[in-house]
Amino acid sequence: MGGQGSGRQWFCGARRTTEDHHALDVRKLQRDGVLAPGYTCNWVWSINNREVASIGIRSTGTSVILSYRSRRGGGEWQGVECPVTIEWTPCHYGGQRAWFRCPVSGCGRRVAILYSGGVFACRHCCDLAYESQRESEPDRIARKADKIRRRLGWKPGILNGNGWKPKGMRWQTFDRLRAEHDVIVSTALEGIARKWRLLGW
Repeated sequence: MGGQGSGRQWFCGARRTTEDHHALDVRKLQRDGVLAPGYTCNWVWSINNREVASIGIRSTGTSVILSYRSRRGGGEWQGVECPVTIEWTPCHYGGQRAWFRCPVSGCGRRVAILYSGGVFACRHCCDLAYESQRESEPDRIARKADKIRRRLGWKPGILNGNGWKPKGMRWQTFDRLRAEHDVIVSTALEGIARKWRLLGW
């Protein structure tokens, strides 16, 4: 039997999608200077300006050491230090781009994002799908409509009707977004009507 890091599907608690986990994006770390040798920080995840999780990061230049607490099956919290190799590749127009090497034994994929769990690991080792991959067609349409509604500051849900133009938004932008939204809503309502006709209603 292998120890921590030897399996594939344990690490993220068998949760289903990338949205269920805290994501550590190496591109954000690079932009914020966290990958500089000797840099130490506490990386925080927030929702509505409220801290929901954090992790300690210490950089050596060729790797980062992730420090956090984890537990299995409701057991005691245990401190974890997880070294993750950083690989650098040249960019076409100069400079370098950083990548994580997944720390799971037998993997080592070069990835931009690691996901939280028993250890931080790539999406494949966590057996995660993107949210959009698990959506039904009605869910996909609703998500597209709600994405536009969020930009417009409207209440989510296509049955809630249209709102007003957000203050400060140009009329040209507003008209374009509203037109896109209305096409999506029309498609969704046609699908609903077609479904009920097939069911004999």
